[in-house]
Amino acid sequence: MIYPKSIAALIEHFQKFPSIGPKSAQRMAFYLIRMPLDDVRKFAQTMIDAKENTKTCEICFNISSESPCEICQSNKRDRTVICTVAETKDLIAIEKTNEYKGLYHVLQGLISPMDGIGADDIRVKELLHRLASQEIQEIILALPPSVEGEATSLYLTKLIKPFGIKISRIAFGLPVGADLEYADEITIAKAIEGRREIT
Repeated sequence: MIYPKSIAALIEHFQKFPSIGPKSAQRMAFYLIRMPLDDVRKFAQTMIDAKENTKTCEICFNISSESPCEICQSNKRDRTVICTVAETKDLIAIEKTNEYKGLYHVLQGLISPMDGIGADDIRVKELLHRLASQEIQEIILALPPSVEGEATSLYLTKLIKPFGIKISRIAFGLPVGADLEYADEITIAKAIEGRREIT
């Protein structure tokens, strides 16, 4: 089907979103076309507001409404620990647990030679600068158990070791309530690797 130019352009824009294929983009475009004009205007203004009012924290590179972000400004945070994550969404996932009380460093990506992303393309230099200028005692690597996550973790470990700072990595494994038979080999291997002694 040949779409009118305006709809074709809309579909093309939606396809630029991560994980959105042609069919999903088409559904989104037609849903938007069916929305009342006032709702479309509000939606468009919400996107503009989000873009204009979102900043990147000058310290940890978290996405925030101010810089430094609320976490970096907080006096209740343990300033001797930095949890390193790939993206802000990972930071949010950790914050939802209410277990971690330290600081963060958002790399804004992972090393991925296949995609042409090297160490200079993510926030590695800024992390090392923080380690040199602050009294950090531990770095927690909370990077995904993917090829890119592993490569980035190994690279960071090599760079951080000379600082004499404790380096730890979050454990990976089976989610609560999951059946072992449905888990893939990597998940099971990580679960065994991250095992703890029962006392």
